[in-house]
Amino acid sequence: MKTNYELRYASHPEDAKHYDTTRNRKEFLIETVFSADEVNMVYSMYDRMVVGGAMPVNEALLLEAIDPLKAPYFLTRREIGIFNVGEGRGVVEIEGEGAIELDVKEALYIGRGDRNVTFRSLDPQKPAKFYFNSLTAHTAYPTKKVTKADAEAAGAVLKLGSLEGSNDRRINRMLVNQVLPTCQLQMGMTELAPGSVWNTMPAHTHSRRMEAYFYFDLPEDQAVCHFMGEPTETRVLWMKKDQAVLSPEWSIHSAAATHNYTFIWGMGGENLDYSDQDWFKETDLK
Repeated sequence: MKTNYELRYASHPEDAKHYDTTRNRKEFLIETVFSADEVNMVYSMYDRMVVGGAMPVNEALLLEAIDPLKAPYFLTRREIGIFNVGEGRGVVEIEGEGAIELDVKEALYIGRGDRNVTFRSLDPQKPAKFYFNSLTAHTAYPTKKVTKADAEAAGAVLKLGSLEGSNDRRINRMLVNQVLPTCQLQMGMTELAPGSVWNTMPAHTHSRRMEAYFYFDLPEDQAVCHFMGEPTETRVLWMKKDQAVLSPEWSIHSAAATHNYTFIWGMGGENLDYSDQDWFKETDLK
């Protein structure tokens, strides 16, 4: 196996106004989340979030403590949320707790602690893909698997938008405080209905936390147009399937695509209130 990582530093909004396309993509876009039998990570200075992916095909993959963490284990001072976004089922093995199987679009929360975590696929012909977000944690909360049905039972599913507005979508708030306790991590999965392409519109910011988006369930020959930047200084990133993007606390985060898709959102910061957002009218964006 192999672990790859890179550091991303925070950008001041006044500086970001002057970024060209190349610089914007370098600072915010995560082009390679998955590669066979490798773990890829980006350590972001935005709330110290780690965004990554593990794709075990022929071997189990260890979630290693990369050098910037300065810790014996990846989870020594961190919590993590994991979604299986691959073709088949996978298993997350947690030292001292056992193995937990994740089907496609199921999620897992693991709290902080000194223990190893490994990923493996049940069928190498249909490998699992484990997408994860990790944030610093002040205490240890229990491990918990969460399905879409669990989120619905907890009243954590929202159905918003309309086909007429091209944004008919189901928001599965899965790793949120309505469903389980976390330190600062919130994650969920939004599924757009066929014929809908817009997410998170009208756009918003939330200065109390940053966010990362991961796009999948998109045909190989289609693309996502991700909008970011200050509401009066918007920028665009063209993205493909299985790519992620970092969204600073001062930036909007919204997208339209050439096809319907699914995306996973993950947030970290000082506020666990999902509805803590500052909205902007479509006609006020520039």
